Amino acid sequence: MTDSPHESPAPAQKPLDSLIRHTTDNAVSWITLDRPEAMNALTWDQRERVIELLTAASADPDVRAVVITATGRGFCAGADLRAGPPAGKRVPGDVARTVRLGAQRLIAAVLDCEKPVIAAVNGTAAGIGAHLAFACDLVLAAEPARFIEVFARRGLVPDGGGAYLLPRLVGPQRAKELMFFGDALSAADAERMGLVNRVVPAEELEKTARAWAERLAAGPTRALALTKQLVNASLDTDRATAFAAEAAAQEINMTTADATEGVTSFVERRSPRFTGH
Repeated sequence: MTDSPHESPAPAQKPLDSLIRHTTDNAVSWITLDRPEAMNALTWDQRERVIELLTAASADPDVRAVVITATGRGFCAGADLRAGPPAGKRVPGDVARTVRLGAQRLIAAVLDCEKPVIAAVNGTAAGIGAHLAFACDLVLAAEPARFIEVFARRGLVPDGGGAYLLPRLVGPQRAKELMFFGDALSAADAERMGLVNRVVPAEELEKTARAWAERLAAGPTRALALTKQLVNASLDTDRATAFAAEAAAQEINMTTADATEGVTSFVERRSPRFTGH
């Protein structure tokens, strides 16, 4: 849901590093929301930490894929509206400014990350939490996971890019159904609708996410980044512009060591050894 219009950092009960845990393993950056008692609802400082980690992943040559996951029964219950002080008198522009600087920045950080981002959805993803998952390049969901467009239940308009993401994933009619009613969508139904790539038993979620992420991390990192940019832009442009962008991306990519390795390995009839450069 939308953050409070007068949002400000709220002191965490635990150190921030324990609420948003981060490790890098086999070139994969693992971002784990770890406030299960609040269903991993995001406070101001937690959201900023996730944005910071995604931005850092783009610039770090030792990171070649990202996984966003969580602990407990919830993936992310949305923005923590109780984390800030009570809203005072609103000044015109406050709400729009808060959405731009808050929820939209979080979703943009996922979409703009130069490394492939996997959502490993362990439980309920509601409001901005659902959009955080849908913004990822690949979505894995545990069988108990649910996705809820909770905004209409609270008399709110979807934010965090929901009205941008959902029509592109499931079409406008399905998007309206999800947003108008706010009904919980099971992981299996989300997979059938195309919101989720694969549903796995809960005990296999981390293992599957690790396998997918490590496979991506062993791939041609710059080629994957350029492919992500092309796909993300494809629904917002005409064919001529898309074709021009494709040609430019291929031109850029052919200067990379991985492109050379890919062609050489094909000629030599061996598996490529990509380094991410």
